Amino acid sequence: MWAARAYVGPWSEALSSDSLQSNRPPEGTSIQRAALQEPWQEAEWQRLWLAIEGKRWKTLALIPAGKGASLRFTPLVAMILSRTGMVHLGSPVQVADATSVPLNQLTAFFGEVERSTQNGERLLIALPPADDHAVTVSIAQGADAALLCILNERMSSSAAKRTVKLIGPSRFLGSAIFHPNLIESIK
Repeated sequence: MWAARAYVGPWSEALSSDSLQSNRPPEGTSIQRAALQEPWQEAEWQRLWLAIEGKRWKTLALIPAGKGASLRFTPLVAMILSRTGMVHLGSPVQVADATSVPLNQLTAFFGEVERSTQNGERLLIALPPADDHAVTVSIAQGADAALLCILNERMSSSAAKRTVKLIGPSRFLGSAIFHPNLIESIK
């Protein structure tokens, strides 16, 4: 299954223009299988979860590499990873949709994040592109770690590099490349 290709390591090695433009799944079969099986049961989503789960974090920001996806992209990724994590851990992995947090609600949002994780529970924070939303960088830098979410053939490597630079390379656990057809086929 090609739903998500995880890369957890230094971000610069994963951001070649070739890797962003040529990771196409085999014709038909992946999408057909995705329609028959819940996403969190797919091996690629499980591999992505296991790659990020083994790192130290209570809060993980999911940041699109740039423009090119709907605002539902990172919340959808967060929900699937949350479900995958719950199946794996047997305990809640919470999701915060921060795709529309305005500046005047930023302090309240951080307060909710603190309350949500005070008992050691993990929280995935879905963010909008850093170029479009002023609070994205602050929220990402306030999280324990970040994952760069790349929508294949819809986001450029230059936008991804700019996003990493804005947030800070040391904040990232790595990146994950998602195929648009599979993301769009998930309801």
